[in-house]
Amino acid sequence: MSIVRTAIPLVLLTSVLTGCAGLQKTDWPKCAAVGGVGGAALGAIESSSWAGWGALLGGGLAAGYCWAHGDGDEDGDGVPDSRDKCPGTPRGVQVDANGCPPEPVAVVEEVVVVEKEEVIVIRDVHFEFDSARLTATDKERLNTIATRLKQEAPSARLSVTGHTDSVGSDRYNQKLSERRAHSVTDYLVSSGVPRSSFVSVVGAGEAQPVADNATADGRAMNRRTEIKIQR
Repeated sequence: MSIVRTAIPLVLLTSVLTGCAGLQKTDWPKCAAVGGVGGAALGAIESSSWAGWGALLGGGLAAGYCWAHGDGDEDGDGVPDSRDKCPGTPRGVQVDANGCPPEPVAVVEEVVVVEKEEVIVIRDVHFEFDSARLTATDKERLNTIATRLKQEAPSARLSVTGHTDSVGSDRYNQKLSERRAHSVTDYLVSSGVPRSSFVSVVGAGEAQPVADNATADGRAMNRRTEIKIQR
């Protein structure tokens, strides 16, 4: 019977102290309370008169053990030092379960790449037959282009080049391409595009085809006006 009375107190005391070791230093009041209850129980096993002394002794032992062996929190971030992967965090800084401040959210800035050079190819401006005069349909198409070019100007430099198919003589097509380039430019200027934005208005005749002049579709593609935008 004496062995049992001796073993039970040792087991209870070991359990109390082991539980306290897993707490923080600042939890010593909890350890004292648990130790006091445990000490009172240990004292009562011996004698009812020992319950009070056991409570005082158990509470003191448990509180001291908790303070000496408990897990600290030196930076006061609420995360025990044994789990704190970022010790020394300044006071008031919000931390995660590992005691580290949250990673800052990277701000992604959208970079708008502006091409230095662009060419607008106008193929559906056909002019009147054998003429540089714009049709009503041509003007509707150019109105859309004028709206855009007014947004580009005056920072952009505009170059207009007229092209023809191979029908007719080289000399005639050269003159016709020049007239058509000027006709497009004049209309854009009348629509609000600054004339100062146009640095070049020329005709290339039939010298720069982009398709086969042997077919009707090819010739239609070659009859075009190009507007080069340099930013």
